[in-house]
Amino acid sequence: MDAIEVNVVASEQQRAQQSLWASLWEAIRGSHQDYTSGSLNRAIFLLAVPMVLEMVLESLFAVVDVFWVGRLGANAVATVGLTESMLSLVFSVAMGLSLSTTAMVARRIGEKDPEDAAVSGVQAVFLGLIVSLMVGLPCLIWAPNLLRLMGASPEIVATGSGYTRICLGGSGVVLLLFLNNAIFRGAGDAAIAMRLLWVSNIINLVLDPCLIFGWGPFPRLGVTGAALATFTGRSIGVIYQFYRLLRGTERIRVFRSQIRLQVKVLLRLLRVSLTGILQFAIAHTSWIGLVRIVSLFGAASVAGYTIAIRIVVFVILPSWGLSNAAATLVGQNLGAGHPERAEKAVWRTGLYNVIFLGIIGIIFICFPEPIVRLFTHDPNVVPLGAACLRIVSYGNLGYAYFMVMIQAFNGAGDTITPTIVNFFGFWLFEIPLAYWLAIPMGLHSSGVFFSIAAAESAMAAASAILFRQGKWKKQKI
Repeated sequence: MDAIEVNVVASEQQRAQQSLWASLWEAIRGSHQDYTSGSLNRAIFLLAVPMVLEMVLESLFAVVDVFWVGRLGANAVATVGLTESMLSLVFSVAMGLSLSTTAMVARRIGEKDPEDAAVSGVQAVFLGLIVSLMVGLPCLIWAPNLLRLMGASPEIVATGSGYTRICLGGSGVVLLLFLNNAIFRGAGDAAIAMRLLWVSNIINLVLDPCLIFGWGPFPRLGVTGAALATFTGRSIGVIYQFYRLLRGTERIRVFRSQIRLQVKVLLRLLRVSLTGILQFAIAHTSWIGLVRIVSLFGAASVAGYTIAIRIVVFVILPSWGLSNAAATLVGQNLGAGHPERAEKAVWRTGLYNVIFLGIIGIIFICFPEPIVRLFTHDPNVVPLGAACLRIVSYGNLGYAYFMVMIQAFNGAGDTITPTIVNFFGFWLFEIPLAYWLAIPMGLHSSGVFFSIAAAESAMAAASAILFRQGKWKKQKI
């Protein structure tokens, strides 16, 4: 190769690098790209980068409580685990409403109708406020009783009731945080959703140790402080979200005249949301069933399970960012009349997710104990957490495709198919398998961990088969 050829190759590499950095900055800043035309790889990149970065910090949010609470002992960590398993029901409602909101907003944006997209978003917020009152008030009153129902010891109830009361009683902010960001994601404003979640999570990261350990002028609240920090950060994030929706973006803006109940739109949104809520309720109640089985083997098992699952959530949330990008692309491209482009986007995004989670799975399988020791040094908890982390990671490749497929169905407005898959996979396969492996087969908590990997792999295969049939392309919302 002569000097001229070397200079040409170097120049091309430099231009490619500059183009990559320019695209990365555009994705973070907020892109003006029309996601229904042009390069599909570029569309995936511009949507996925802010969504992945959003979920990276959300994943920090998911583990930071356990990082600090782990210093308070196994009972405090078990409190977080038991409460999170109940809060998963709230998350199922939030995610069910959010996926239908994203689907409807994305479809209207694809049809070049931002006014109707804003109307759909407003009705979603109304639904969120109604559900917040229905869920939050009872949980605020009966938090200790809920802990007892989950098998908590008297010691856990005594120290953890405040944490549970704030987390479950203030669950309305979780719903609104999810819903408002679903509006931005559906519109294609992924960078705004990212920045909004960063605001709330950074506040939580700062407040967590201050309120748990009483640093500086803050009171020492123990595990209750972790819940208060989370509630404060999320509440400020919700206020900022409303400000941005009213101020408007290039893609969507809510006008004051649109802030009124529109029953027809609300009912249409509710129809799609109900199966979406059921879909995630099935998934999340299965986690309650799993933690209930694990609790039969003591606080150390629950603590190990909690830490390992938080670590798994840490790496899976960025994968949800990729999956959310697929959902937005499906919704907008179906709205624009490009179903084949929507399908191609899903398979390509799934491949990227497999590569990412495959690498993470290898790391977790090879080095589970050092990773768990970052969160606790309890000799009874570490081996259990390491076993959970290693065994669950066996299902990473299947889970990578499963996540993308599920969000693709949801982005199309087909919430029924993934609901059916979840019902058979979680309730009729995972929970019975977990019980059978843990108790009759004598594998104890490890039996529960094996059931998770097996169920995720089976549901990935079923989802891929149903996706190939293509009925989701004809979904009307």
